[in-house]
Amino acid sequence: MPTDQLRALIAAELPRLIKVRRELHQHPELSNQEAWTSQFVQSELRRLNIPFKANIAGAHGVVAHLTGATKTAVGLRADMDALPVEEATGKAYASKCPGVMHACGHDGHTTILLGAAAVLQKLDRPNPVTFIFQPAEEDGGGAEKMCNAGALKGEAQNGIGAPVSRIYGLHGWPSVPLGTVATRPGPMLAATDDFIVDFKGVGGHAAYPHLCKDPIVAAAAAVSTLQTITSRSVSPFESFVCTVGQFLAGTANNIIPETARIVGTIRTLKPETRTLARDRFHQIINQTAQAHGCRAEINYMEGYPVTANDADETERFFSIATAAFGPGCVQRLEHPTMGGEDFAYYGKHVPACFFFLGLRPASVTRYPALHQPDFDFNDDALPQGVELMCRLALSP
Repeated sequence: MPTDQLRALIAAELPRLIKVRRELHQHPELSNQEAWTSQFVQSELRRLNIPFKANIAGAHGVVAHLTGATKTAVGLRADMDALPVEEATGKAYASKCPGVMHACGHDGHTTILLGAAAVLQKLDRPNPVTFIFQPAEEDGGGAEKMCNAGALKGEAQNGIGAPVSRIYGLHGWPSVPLGTVATRPGPMLAATDDFIVDFKGVGGHAAYPHLCKDPIVAAAAAVSTLQTITSRSVSPFESFVCTVGQFLAGTANNIIPETARIVGTIRTLKPETRTLARDRFHQIINQTAQAHGCRAEINYMEGYPVTANDADETERFFSIATAAFGPGCVQRLEHPTMGGEDFAYYGKHVPACFFFLGLRPASVTRYPALHQPDFDFNDDALPQGVELMCRLALSP
């Protein structure tokens, strides 16, 4: 459709969208607790007179649908949950929920999808469009639950409308300039596996370590040795991250404790690297604990798979984005990021493309990163996000 017409429709929606985004920002909810957010989304869909199905994927997921001429739908997805972070933006619309904030921009993602629904409702659509408002991206794999509940399958299999044949999602990205979008074919974000390890030893007086089996020493040795997975087990041409984010042990300076705990995450981009990392992790932990006279109890939790973009859908994205905004505003990422995203699950069912939406204004040298207490989604990015979602939905 003509660019001027589409942008005029978006501009007419923008004042309300900013209000919606800030209302969502004030009422953040953690994963699997998105009751208020889900009801808010449902009320907006009712206002727009767009049919939807609610109470999906742990009671908070919402799937809406607009009809079109073709037999299969284009899927558009947004996540709704927030993070356990105390907000420090100082904004007038800051979180009203102590210890919880939209530090990852999901308020912006939800607003963009509502904006796309509002605009697409006013247009002649060659394709049906399915809007997926998903809970629990941060913690709980809400995307997998939405897929298992039939969100992509259409009304014949517990969904709504026509089945989805391709799907798109976005993430506001602080390091990408405002007005610019970015993605790449193939691996886009990493697989995410987490671990908790308890080292069990023999405690005692700090003055008599020879009478003890020190779990702190065992755990400390394991932390260092785990880094050899990167340097000695994984090819230097492969991406791999093993980070220990917590080390918990002890109660006093003169007591060797009985237990020490390490908590962390492993990120990989290939299935074979993921398997290798898991096997080497268990080997290193168990043998290091044994070498120090301790034993290890391992809780290794496989998380989200690699978010991999379909080659054809990514080229469709580049073509549409370049035509709309010009080649200078479209980046082809050279490397994936080692962050994780449960959008990966949708790509296991239908061709998918996930892209970054630039948030950083040209006038600033630092924009707060995701998950930081002073992060806030940039409202100036809303129009571009809505436009791209609309254009992807309208593409033949």
